[in-house]
Amino acid sequence: METDSRSQFCLHTWGANSYGQLGQGHVEDQSDPRLSDPRLSDPAALQSGAVRALCGGGGHSVVVTENGEVFVCGQNHRGQLGLAHNADISTLQLCTSLSQRVTKVACGWDFTLLLTDCGGVLACGSNAFGQLGVGQTVTHSADPLVVKSLREPVVSVAAGLRHSLAVTDSGCVYQWGSGLFRHAKRALSPRPVPSHLGSTVPSLVPGLDQKTSRMVTAGSAHCVCLTGDGDLFLWGSNKHGQLTTTEPFLSSPSLVKRSLLGGEKVIHVWSGWTHTIAQTETGRVFTWGRGDYGQLGRLASTRGCLVSWGWNEHGMCGNGSQTDVRQPQLVSGLRPLLIGCGAGHSMAVCATMPDSRQNSALAPLR
Repeated sequence: METDSRSQFCLHTWGANSYGQLGQGHVEDQSDPRLSDPRLSDPAALQSGAVRALCGGGGHSVVVTENGEVFVCGQNHRGQLGLAHNADISTLQLCTSLSQRVTKVACGWDFTLLLTDCGGVLACGSNAFGQLGVGQTVTHSADPLVVKSLREPVVSVAAGLRHSLAVTDSGCVYQWGSGLFRHAKRALSPRPVPSHLGSTVPSLVPGLDQKTSRMVTAGSAHCVCLTGDGDLFLWGSNKHGQLTTTEPFLSSPSLVKRSLLGGEKVIHVWSGWTHTIAQTETGRVFTWGRGDYGQLGRLASTRGCLVSWGWNEHGMCGNGSQTDVRQPQLVSGLRPLLIGCGAGHSMAVCATMPDSRQNSALAPLR
C-alpha cells in the first residue's frame, strides 16, 4: 500500500468484542464502525506510519505498521498477543518483545504467526495441536518463538483454526498442526493419514513439487495455495463444498479447473472459515463454499467503498444490526485503504478526513 508520509490514518473496528478485540477500551459488541483510539493505550500506536496489515483470530486482533511494529489487543489466555503475559487487553498495545521488523501476520483461533522482513516465522499462543510449529514440548507460549525448521526465507503464511501453512522463497509449501487430522482419519480410514496433516513441525506438502507457489490462505479445516502461474490448489475438508469437488476430504492439493473461474488466472485469494474467494486477472470475483449465512454474497461495483455481507450475529457486517446480510451492502461511510477480519469482528484502516468524527459512527455516504 503506497501512502503519503504526511497522511494521517485511523483504525475503525466493529463486531464481536467479548475480549476487547476491537481495541476500543471496553468489551461490548459494536454493530457500527467506531474509531479504535490509540490514545487509550500506547501513545505511539499507529502514529509511526501507515498500516501494512490487519488480521484477527477467534478473539484477538493484530496490526502491523509499515515500519514493522506490531500492535495487539483482545483475548490473550494462551499468550496469542505475544506480550509475555496471559492477560486480555482491550486497547492496542505495542508488542515490545519483537526485535525484528514484521511484514505480515496470520491469526488462527488462539495463536498468531508473524512473518519478519528476513523471511523468518515467529509464532505465539496455543500449541495444543502443534500449530506453532515448534514441536510437542511447548503447550503454549506468550513470547514469540522462532519456527526453526523452516530453513529458507518464507514469503507467505496462513493460519487456520488449528493448523498453519507457509510458502518459501523457492515456492515450496509447508504445513503443520493437527487441526485437519481428525477429518482426514475419518475420511481416509483404513488408509494412513499423510504426515503433513498431523505434524507438529513444518512438513512439506506433497503434490506441488512441479509448481512454484506464491501464496497460501486457510479456512478452519481447509487449505488454499496460489501459484505463480495463477493456478489454485485446494485440500482439506470439503464439508461445505469449499474445495469445488464431490469428495468429502482431500489429503493432497487438487487443482481448481480454470473453466470454473471463467478461464482466467487467479491473482489473489482469501478464505473464510468455510468458504473461499478468488479474484481473477480481469478483476472478477468468485465465491464458493458455505453460504447459509449469506457469506457468498452477490458482488456489485463498489468504487473504492467498503461493502460487507454474511454472518452478522455480533454486528460484524457493520450495518448497525445483528441480522445476516445476504447481499453486499455499503458499510457506513468508510472508504478503506486496508481491511481485515477475525472470527466475529472486522477492521478497516482509512485516511483521516477533515470532518471525521472521533469515537462516533460515521455518517452514511451521499
